[in-house]
Amino acid sequence: MSTYMAKAQEVTRKWYVIDAEGKPLGRVAAQAAVLLRGKEKTTYTPHVDCGDNVIIINCAKTVLTGKKLEKKHWYHHTGYIGHLKDVRYDTLMREDPCAAMKKAIKGMLPDNTLGRNALTRLRTVEGAEHNHAAQQPTAWEL
Repeated sequence: MSTYMAKAQEVTRKWYVIDAEGKPLGRVAAQAAVLLRGKEKTTYTPHVDCGDNVIIINCAKTVLTGKKLEKKHWYHHTGYIGHLKDVRYDTLMREDPCAAMKKAIKGMLPDNTLGRNALTRLRTVEGAEHNHAAQQPTAWEL
């Protein structure tokens, strides 16, 4: 018996739509990261980019459980000495909920070229309408 190893030219990519309305941010992000990596496929190979395209709708209606809206911060450094910036998640969710979703998913992907390529296949939409109907995406239930 031999182990199957997928090749990059043999990968077929599907389109999935995830509705984030009323669901916790981390659960949606974790499922999206699994789909972007292709880990739900039987032909998953760790060193090959075999993930699918993911569209997340209703990012503005996703929830953070507990007191995370008031207590959780997103930190980033500008590169200058002493310029550590922080944004509370209630501000981030109010101003740009799609960015909060992308940051959560990016943290769950590997920090290499596979993770960067997977992030390019992610589309986030604040509302319920998306403009990728031509790709005939399949609804993915959590």
